[in-house]
Amino acid sequence: MAHDLQQIDFVWKGRNKAGNKTGGQIRAKNAIIARTNLRKTGIRVLSIKKKPKPLFTAKTQTITPQDICVFARQLANLLNAGVPLVQSFDIIGKGHENPSMTKMLLSIKADIEDGDTLSVALQRKHLYFDALFCSLVEAGEQAGVLEDLLDKIATYKEKVESIKKKIKKALTYPIAVLVIAGIVTAVLLIFVVPVFEDLFQSFGADLPSFTKFVITLSEWAQQWWWAMVGCIFATFKTYHMVHKRSQTFRHFVDNTLLKLPIL
Repeated sequence: MAHDLQQIDFVWKGRNKAGNKTGGQIRAKNAIIARTNLRKTGIRVLSIKKKPKPLFTAKTQTITPQDICVFARQLANLLNAGVPLVQSFDIIGKGHENPSMTKMLLSIKADIEDGDTLSVALQRKHLYFDALFCSLVEAGEQAGVLEDLLDKIATYKEKVESIKKKIKKALTYPIAVLVIAGIVTAVLLIFVVPVFEDLFQSFGADLPSFTKFVITLSEWAQQWWWAMVGCIFATFKTYHMVHKRSQTFRHFVDNTLLKLPIL
Protein backbone atom coordinates (compact mmCIF):
# COMPACT_ATOMS: atom_id res chain seq x y z
CA MET A 1 0.00 0.00 0.00
CA ALA A 2 2.78 2.41 0.91
CA HIS A 3 4.53 1.47 -2.31
CA ASP A 4 1.49 2.58 -4.37
CA LEU A 5 1.30 5.87 -2.51
CA GLN A 6 4.86 6.73 -3.65
CA GLN A 7 4.00 6.39 -7.33
CA ILE A 8 3.96 9.57 -9.44
CA ASP A 9 2.10 10.15 -12.69
CA PHE A 10 4.25 11.31 -15.62
CA VAL A 11 3.29 12.52 -19.10
CA TRP A 12 5.73 11.49 -21.82
CA LYS A 13 6.38 11.96 -25.52
CA GLY A 14 8.70 9.86 -27.64
CA ARG A 15 9.21 7.71 -30.71
CA ASN A 16 8.57 3.99 -31.11
CA LYS A 17 10.82 1.46 -32.84
CA ALA A 18 9.40 2.48 -36.22
CA GLY A 19 10.34 6.10 -35.57
CA ASN A 20 6.74 7.28 -35.24
CA LYS A 21 5.81 9.88 -32.65
CA THR A 22 3.86 8.55 -29.69
CA GLY A 23 3.01 9.54 -26.14
CA GLY A 24 1.04 8.70 -23.06
CA GLN A 25 1.14 8.46 -19.30
CA ILE A 26 3.15 6.26 -16.97
CA ARG A 27 3.31 5.85 -13.20
CA ALA A 28 6.64 5.38 -11.44
CA LYS A 29 8.58 6.44 -8.32
CA ASN A 30 10.54 9.05 -10.26
CA ALA A 31 11.31 10.28 -13.78
CA ILE A 32 14.46 8.14 -14.10
CA ILE A 33 12.56 4.91 -13.42
CA ALA A 34 9.79 6.05 -15.77
CA ARG A 35 12.34 6.65 -18.57
CA THR A 36 13.94 3.26 -17.91
CA ASN A 37 10.60 1.43 -18.05
CA LEU A 38 9.69 3.16 -21.31
CA ARG A 39 13.11 2.39 -22.81
CA LYS A 40 12.57 -1.29 -22.01
CA THR A 41 9.45 -1.22 -24.18
CA GLY A 42 11.36 0.20 -27.14
CA ILE A 43 10.31 3.82 -26.66
CA ARG A 44 12.90 6.57 -27.21
CA VAL A 45 11.76 9.24 -24.75
CA LEU A 46 11.88 12.81 -26.05
CA SER A 47 10.31 14.49 -23.03
CA ILE A 48 8.84 13.43 -19.72
CA LYS A 49 7.37 15.55 -16.96
CA LYS A 50 5.26 15.16 -13.87
CA LYS A 51 1.55 15.27 -14.65
CA PRO A 52 -0.01 18.41 -13.12
CA LYS A 53 -2.71 17.73 -10.58
CA PRO A 54 -6.20 19.13 -11.32
CA LEU A 55 -7.48 21.93 -9.11
CA PHE A 56 -10.57 19.93 -8.18
CA THR A 57 -10.61 16.15 -8.03
CA ALA A 58 -13.86 14.19 -8.04
CA LYS A 59 -14.32 11.60 -5.30
CA THR A 60 -15.33 8.95 -7.80
CA GLN A 61 -14.37 8.91 -11.45
CA THR A 62 -16.39 7.17 -14.10
CA ILE A 63 -14.99 5.72 -17.31
CA THR A 64 -15.74 8.11 -20.17
CA PRO A 65 -15.71 7.56 -23.95
CA GLN A 66 -12.60 9.75 -24.02
CA ASP A 67 -10.87 7.26 -21.69
CA ILE A 68 -11.67 4.47 -24.16
CA CYS A 69 -10.32 6.55 -27.08
CA VAL A 70 -7.04 7.22 -25.27
CA PHE A 71 -6.77 3.55 -24.27
CA ALA A 72 -7.21 2.34 -27.86
CA ARG A 73 -4.60 4.82 -29.11
CA GLN A 74 -2.08 3.93 -26.38
CA LEU A 75 -2.56 0.18 -26.89
CA ALA A 76 -2.04 0.58 -30.65
CA ASN A 77 1.16 2.58 -30.06
CA LEU A 78 2.57 0.05 -27.61
CA LEU A 79 1.77 -2.92 -29.87
CA ASN A 80 3.35 -1.09 -32.81
CA ALA A 81 6.43 -0.63 -30.63
CA GLY A 82 6.62 -4.40 -30.16
CA VAL A 83 5.42 -4.47 -26.54
CA PRO A 84 3.57 -7.72 -25.66
CA LEU A 85 -0.19 -7.43 -25.15
CA VAL A 86 -0.22 -8.32 -21.45
CA GLN A 87 2.65 -5.96 -20.69
CA SER A 88 0.89 -3.20 -22.64
CA PHE A 89 -2.18 -3.54 -20.42
CA ASP A 90 0.06 -3.44 -17.37
CA ILE A 91 1.74 -0.22 -18.53
CA ILE A 92 -1.49 1.54 -19.53
CA GLY A 93 -3.47 0.33 -16.53
CA LYS A 94 -0.94 1.21 -13.84
CA GLY A 95 -0.17 4.52 -15.51
CA HIS A 96 -3.77 5.69 -15.85
CA GLU A 97 -4.99 8.60 -13.74
CA ASN A 98 -8.55 7.23 -13.48
CA PRO A 99 -8.74 4.52 -10.77
CA SER A 100 -11.86 3.03 -12.36
CA MET A 101 -10.06 2.70 -15.70
CA THR A 102 -7.03 1.17 -14.00
CA LYS A 103 -9.21 -1.42 -12.28
CA MET A 104 -10.96 -2.34 -15.53
CA LEU A 105 -7.75 -2.62 -17.58
CA LEU A 106 -6.05 -4.80 -14.98
CA SER A 107 -9.18 -6.98 -14.92
CA ILE A 108 -8.97 -7.38 -18.71
CA LYS A 109 -5.27 -8.18 -18.36
CA ALA A 110 -6.11 -10.93 -15.85
CA ASP A 111 -8.68 -12.42 -18.26
CA ILE A 112 -6.07 -12.48 -21.05
CA GLU A 113 -3.55 -14.15 -18.73
CA ASP A 114 -6.22 -16.77 -17.97
CA GLY A 115 -6.40 -17.65 -21.67
CA ASP A 116 -9.05 -15.32 -23.12
CA THR A 117 -8.43 -13.51 -26.38
CA LEU A 118 -8.52 -9.71 -26.26
CA SER A 119 -11.89 -9.57 -28.04
CA VAL A 120 -13.46 -12.01 -25.55
CA ALA A 121 -12.00 -10.10 -22.60
CA LEU A 122 -13.39 -6.83 -23.98
CA GLN A 123 -16.83 -8.38 -24.48
CA ARG A 124 -16.97 -8.98 -20.73
CA LYS A 125 -16.81 -5.19 -20.36
CA HIS A 126 -19.67 -4.56 -22.81
CA LEU A 127 -20.71 -1.46 -20.90
CA TYR A 128 -17.63 0.33 -22.26
CA PHE A 129 -16.74 -1.65 -25.40
CA ASP A 130 -19.59 -1.89 -27.90
CA ALA A 131 -20.16 -4.71 -30.39
CA LEU A 132 -18.39 -2.83 -33.20
CA PHE A 133 -15.27 -2.33 -31.07
CA CYS A 134 -15.13 -6.00 -30.09
CA SER A 135 -15.84 -7.24 -33.63
CA LEU A 136 -13.04 -5.12 -35.12
CA VAL A 137 -10.62 -6.29 -32.44
CA GLU A 138 -11.57 -9.91 -33.17
CA ALA A 139 -11.01 -9.32 -36.90
CA GLY A 140 -7.64 -7.74 -36.14
CA GLU A 141 -6.61 -10.71 -34.02
CA GLN A 142 -7.55 -13.20 -36.73
CA ALA A 143 -5.84 -11.22 -39.51
CA GLY A 144 -2.75 -10.34 -37.48
CA VAL A 145 -3.29 -6.59 -37.83
CA LEU A 146 -4.59 -5.82 -34.34
CA GLU A 147 -2.48 -2.68 -33.84
CA ASP A 148 -3.64 -1.21 -37.18
CA LEU A 149 -7.31 -1.80 -36.39
CA LEU A 150 -6.91 -0.40 -32.88
CA ASP A 151 -5.42 2.74 -34.41
CA LYS A 152 -8.40 3.01 -36.78
CA ILE A 153 -10.84 2.40 -33.91
CA ALA A 154 -9.22 5.21 -31.92
CA THR A 155 -9.46 7.57 -34.90
CA TYR A 156 -13.11 6.66 -35.48
CA LYS A 157 -14.07 7.12 -31.84
CA GLU A 158 -12.21 10.44 -31.65
CA LYS A 159 -14.23 11.69 -34.64
CA VAL A 160 -17.49 10.50 -33.04
CA GLU A 161 -16.65 12.28 -29.78
CA SER A 162 -15.75 15.42 -31.73
CA ILE A 163 -19.13 15.35 -33.47
CA LYS A 164 -20.90 14.86 -30.13
CA LYS A 165 -19.08 17.87 -28.67
CA LYS A 166 -20.09 20.00 -31.66
CA ILE A 167 -23.71 18.91 -31.29
CA LYS A 168 -23.73 19.66 -27.55
CA LYS A 169 -22.15 23.04 -28.23
CA ALA A 170 -24.76 23.78 -30.90
CA LEU A 171 -27.54 22.78 -28.49
CA THR A 172 -26.25 25.00 -25.69
CA TYR A 173 -27.74 28.23 -27.10
CA PRO A 174 -31.30 26.96 -27.81
CA ILE A 175 -31.39 25.17 -24.45
CA ALA A 176 -30.27 28.35 -22.68
CA VAL A 177 -32.98 30.31 -24.53
CA LEU A 178 -35.63 27.77 -23.50
CA VAL A 179 -34.51 27.84 -19.86
CA ILE A 180 -34.55 31.64 -19.74
CA ALA A 181 -37.94 31.72 -21.49
CA GLY A 182 -39.29 29.23 -18.95
CA ILE A 183 -38.01 31.30 -16.02
CA VAL A 184 -39.45 34.52 -17.47
CA THR A 185 -42.81 32.82 -18.10
CA ALA A 186 -42.91 31.48 -14.54
CA VAL A 187 -42.11 34.93 -13.11
CA LEU A 188 -44.85 36.52 -15.24
CA LEU A 189 -47.44 33.92 -14.23
CA ILE A 190 -46.63 33.96 -10.52
CA PHE A 191 -45.87 37.64 -9.88
CA VAL A 192 -47.01 39.85 -12.78
CA VAL A 193 -50.32 38.35 -13.95
CA PRO A 194 -51.91 38.51 -10.44
CA VAL A 195 -51.39 42.30 -10.48
CA PHE A 196 -53.25 42.62 -13.78
CA GLU A 197 -55.93 40.22 -12.52
CA ASP A 198 -56.79 42.63 -9.70
CA LEU A 199 -56.82 45.49 -12.21
CA PHE A 200 -59.18 43.64 -14.58
CA GLN A 201 -61.53 42.73 -11.73
CA SER A 202 -61.75 46.41 -10.76
CA PHE A 203 -63.05 47.18 -14.27
CA GLY A 204 -65.89 44.68 -13.92
CA ALA A 205 -65.73 43.97 -17.66
CA ASP A 206 -66.08 40.58 -19.33
CA LEU A 207 -62.59 39.36 -20.23
CA PRO A 208 -61.59 37.55 -23.45
CA SER A 209 -61.28 33.77 -23.28
CA PHE A 210 -57.50 33.79 -23.73
CA THR A 211 -57.07 36.31 -20.90
CA LYS A 212 -59.20 34.11 -18.63
CA PHE A 213 -57.03 31.14 -19.59
CA VAL A 214 -53.84 33.03 -18.68
CA ILE A 215 -55.33 34.09 -15.34
CA THR A 216 -56.38 30.49 -14.59
CA LEU A 217 -52.90 29.29 -15.53
CA SER A 218 -51.41 31.93 -13.24
CA GLU A 219 -53.57 30.80 -10.32
CA TRP A 220 -52.53 27.20 -10.94
CA ALA A 221 -48.84 28.19 -11.09
CA GLN A 222 -49.11 30.11 -7.81
CA GLN A 223 -50.64 27.11 -6.09
CA TRP A 224 -48.56 24.32 -7.62
CA TRP A 225 -45.19 25.95 -8.40
CA TRP A 226 -43.44 23.56 -6.02
CA ALA A 227 -44.88 20.60 -7.95
CA MET A 228 -43.55 22.02 -11.24
CA VAL A 229 -40.08 22.46 -9.75
CA GLY A 230 -40.21 18.94 -8.33
CA CYS A 231 -41.28 17.44 -11.67
CA ILE A 232 -38.50 19.25 -13.54
CA PHE A 233 -35.90 18.13 -10.99
CA ALA A 234 -37.21 14.53 -11.03
CA THR A 235 -37.14 14.47 -14.84
CA PHE A 236 -33.51 15.59 -15.04
CA LYS A 237 -32.51 13.25 -12.19
CA THR A 238 -34.23 10.28 -13.85
CA TYR A 239 -32.61 11.09 -17.20
CA HIS A 240 -29.17 11.27 -15.58
CA MET A 241 -29.62 7.94 -13.77
CA VAL A 242 -30.98 6.08 -16.82
CA HIS A 243 -28.32 7.59 -19.09
CA LYS A 244 -25.61 6.45 -16.67
CA ARG A 245 -26.88 2.89 -16.20
CA SER A 246 -28.45 1.94 -19.54
CA GLN A 247 -26.23 1.43 -22.57
CA THR A 248 -29.32 1.04 -24.79
CA PHE A 249 -30.64 4.43 -23.67
CA ARG A 250 -27.25 6.07 -24.25
CA HIS A 251 -27.14 4.65 -27.77
CA PHE A 252 -30.67 5.93 -28.40
CA VAL A 253 -29.75 9.43 -27.20
CA ASP A 254 -26.49 9.47 -29.18
CA ASN A 255 -28.18 8.27 -32.37
CA THR A 256 -30.90 10.88 -31.95
CA LEU A 257 -28.35 13.66 -31.46
CA LEU A 258 -26.34 12.56 -34.48
CA LYS A 259 -29.47 12.69 -36.67
CA LEU A 260 -30.38 16.24 -35.65
CA PRO A 261 -29.96 18.70 -38.58
CA ILE A 262 -27.83 21.12 -36.56
CA LEU A 263 -24.28 20.94 -37.94
